[in-house]
Amino acid sequence: MPTSSRSLLIALGCVAAATFAFMTQSPAEPAKAEAAAKKKIVFVAGKPSHAAGEHEHRAGCMLLAEDLNQSGLPVEAVVVTNGWPQDESVFDGAAAVVFYADGGEGHPAIKHLPKLREIAGTGAGIGCIHYAVEITKGEPGNAFLDLIGGYFEGGWSVNPHWDASFKPAKHEISRGIGDFKIRDEWYYHMRFREKMEGVTPILSDLPGPETLSRPDGFHSGNPEVRKAVLERKEPQHVMWAFEREASAGKGRAFGFTGGHFHKNWQHDDHRGIVLNAIAWIAKVEVPEKGVPSKTPTDEEMKANLDKK
Repeated sequence: MPTSSRSLLIALGCVAAATFAFMTQSPAEPAKAEAAAKKKIVFVAGKPSHAAGEHEHRAGCMLLAEDLNQSGLPVEAVVVTNGWPQDESVFDGAAAVVFYADGGEGHPAIKHLPKLREIAGTGAGIGCIHYAVEITKGEPGNAFLDLIGGYFEGGWSVNPHWDASFKPAKHEISRGIGDFKIRDEWYYHMRFREKMEGVTPILSDLPGPETLSRPDGFHSGNPEVRKAVLERKEPQHVMWAFEREASAGKGRAFGFTGGHFHKNWQHDDHRGIVLNAIAWIAKVEVPEKGVPSKTPTDEEMKANLDKK
């Protein structure tokens, strides 16, 4: 048989085999492949806290998760409520873990730091929203310096309510986000890594002197923050991105100190920059106009609120 004829038969045979394989493929297989291609994002929502409309961890996480799942991006977001999950298998294969919960001694991760380091060691991203950026000084604080680049340190950082004006830094997280001003409990004077190694400020502003009108205290003020803000006039970073070293999993992370008021998730830039950050730490390309999401209606904002 001529070489050209053999080549033609081989080619026809390959086409037939491919056609047969396609026709006999289980309908469930494409769905499995599509699911496997999606990046898994796990939200850890803290227990009920504060007054109604404040620290709405469950409702906030579910709102953000729904936005991500409806965005058209290759992600699958799931929400765990009431703190650290009893079944840790929910973290299996996670591309990112986001904490929105009370912090300090009650932080969901404080008793599970080895597991959190293990998760980060896979390259998974770690995100912390509002109070979840606070953890106790010492080993927990050192872990956060390694994993998210900074944290709220009692006696160093402060937690006033104030109107902050932002011009977001140029970064993938800031795509589609304009300048904006909003009132929140913007924590500042974070304890960051030495020389800001690996840390990129995203949202910064110089707080007014009224933010330090309270007496010195564990959360309210201290000599160092007064020098930084009142004397040296240093802008304070209330959102940052972090790229971890290879020894810590070479993943990404962010800290966002806003999120005290549930109503602020209706602000498109406030909500949008957090959605962008979550996509970024999951290593999903952030669209040029940002992660798409619709402004939640008043009715949608009432969904999943904690009974307080």
